[in-house]
Amino acid sequence: MTELATAFDRGSRAYDRLVGLNPGYHAHLRRSTAAIPAGARRVLDAGCGTGASTAAVLDVLPGAEVVGMDASAGMLAQARRKSWPDRVEFVHSRVEDLASSGVTGPFDAIFAAYLIRNLPDPDTTLAAMLDLLRPGGVLVVHDYSVADSLRARLTWHAVCWSVIIPLGRVVGGDAGLYRYLWRSVLGFDGATEFAGRLRRTGFTGVRTTTMTGWQRGIVHTFRAEKA
Repeated sequence: MTELATAFDRGSRAYDRLVGLNPGYHAHLRRSTAAIPAGARRVLDAGCGTGASTAAVLDVLPGAEVVGMDASAGMLAQARRKSWPDRVEFVHSRVEDLASSGVTGPFDAIFAAYLIRNLPDPDTTLAAMLDLLRPGGVLVVHDYSVADSLRARLTWHAVCWSVIIPLGRVVGGDAGLYRYLWRSVLGFDGATEFAGRLRRTGFTGVRTTTMTGWQRGIVHTFRAEKA
């Protein structure tokens, strides 16, 4: 995980420019954050990166207290350069280490965009998220998952090698992080398998939806609850 965090550190300065070229990127984040209950007052944005997901949380929950955390110091530095309300806090940490960083639960909701797929031990992190939620709290995961669909896998291959990886090289000067993105998505759980992983962790009420446009069947929203 340290090696991957270092790769995100290196790519952090170009990251916002690259995702801004992805049609629907920010709209899809907002679509997933809309799955967070309207009454949530304290939200953990796990793997907040440069703050795009934090902004999406605030768009749908403008009065919420949001703790954004990430293992990449470089990504957090980009997030902190932006203008945020006083109720937003950023923490350099892993989910499992939040208490040692001075952050404790319970949270009403946790939002995790493009995080779980990157973890060496997702079950341990999901269990930590379950512990951080209050009873009735909600986890919303927004991530790529293509294992269940041949069409999705073929589309993912085509888009990565014709658009994402070349743009990463041109805009960021190094396509390594985006070749990793291509591989990591192919190696991640299918949507059905990930929903089962959430249930095995102890989450209930697991529901899955997908995005629109070219990312239909590729990017998904997973919503689960703590009993």
